[in-house]
Amino acid sequence: MTTSKPAAKQTMARDEELRLIERAKRGNADAFRPLVEVYQDRLFSFVWRMVRDHHEAEDIVQSAFVKAFEALSSYDERYAFSTWLFTIAYRLCLNHLRKRKDFTGELDLTRIARLEPDVSRTLANSEAARRLRTTIWAAVDELNSAQKSAVLLFYREGKSCEEIGRVLEIPTVTVKSHLHRARAKLRQALSAELVDDWMSLSLRNGAQSA
Repeated sequence: MTTSKPAAKQTMARDEELRLIERAKRGNADAFRPLVEVYQDRLFSFVWRMVRDHHEAEDIVQSAFVKAFEALSSYDERYAFSTWLFTIAYRLCLNHLRKRKDFTGELDLTRIARLEPDVSRTLANSEAARRLRTTIWAAVDELNSAQKSAVLLFYREGKSCEEIGRVLEIPTVTVKSHLHRARAKLRQALSAELVDDWMSLSLRNGAQSA
């Protein structure tokens, strides 16, 4: 697994995903591998931004998939598999951060992902945009774990506030509070217009307004 170039978001049809999950529930490890391939880059991106260490992130992602495979019988198919998977990864991140004694230091901005490929070419390729991304993610890094996770899941994964609440195990209203506080922090560092433009461009399809 590598983070040198952010991978395109892979997708899988819901019916195919459920078929693979059903086979994996019966102990078929081969059926679980396509699910790993679809979600591993997205999960790694999320975990890395939480722990900010490449090798630790790889270990956590691997552990998340192992736990997911072992606990497939508890997965509720009424909800998105990705939401359940991110919940497992988030809990592992929290456990890891609680055990770490050196959770300090500057964010490694060389690994910050670019804006989405459908963003305006002028914005995406400009030096101003690179500085903007650096400033934004540096501000996001100042948030606590729950607030940072809410921002990543909403703006990077396109999760609704309700889905984020399930991942973080907090009420939807608290998710909205985290997102509002994040916006306020960004506005302290940037003009409100730039923040609003970036956030509107960064939304995934299907993300609900907070």
